[in-house]
Amino acid sequence: MPFALSQDRSAHSKRLKETYTAEIGILEATGNNDGRRVGEYLRYCGLDEGYAWCAAFVSWCHGQAGYAAPRNAWSPALFPASRTIWHAGDPWPVNGGQSVPRVGDVFGIYYTNLRRIAHVGFVDGWDGKYCITVEGNTGPPTGGAIAKDHPANPIRAGPDREGVYRKRRPIRTIKAVARWAE
Repeated sequence: MPFALSQDRSAHSKRLKETYTAEIGILEATGNNDGRRVGEYLRYCGLDEGYAWCAAFVSWCHGQAGYAAPRNAWSPALFPASRTIWHAGDPWPVNGGQSVPRVGDVFGIYYTNLRRIAHVGFVDGWDGKYCITVEGNTGPPTGGAIAKDHPANPIRAGPDREGVYRKRRPIRTIKAVARWAE
């Protein structure tokens, strides 16, 4: 089954995809949640360098695309009930129902040791088994850096410096999906 492609509903949602895709390849400067662009993501949310930045990356991309929200570097804050369209364990909708994740939605991964969603990124494709993602504050897929248009595998095996990468994650590893872009 092919991956779901965006049915962009506005110029903003098209710009969102262009924005987050253009960031693929951005790397931390020294591996300490730092660097010029990482600093921009964090400052957009009112933080200095040194903090985890996956949610700040998502927020910054939305801001660049013309959305006022989200604007938060705390991963769990990106999944309020009013924005969450899918949870792990939900039945799959029929006939393209509202809860089918689409390009530009935000996925969240639950960390059992933290007992919360602790990593987020963008859905760039969804086929019911895998989610193609673009995410920041993560290591590259196994095998090192990949081209922007190459679906990658889900294993995080990165260098000392994390960055923005496209990955392929099994949907079973995703806890929730939120829709901020309409």
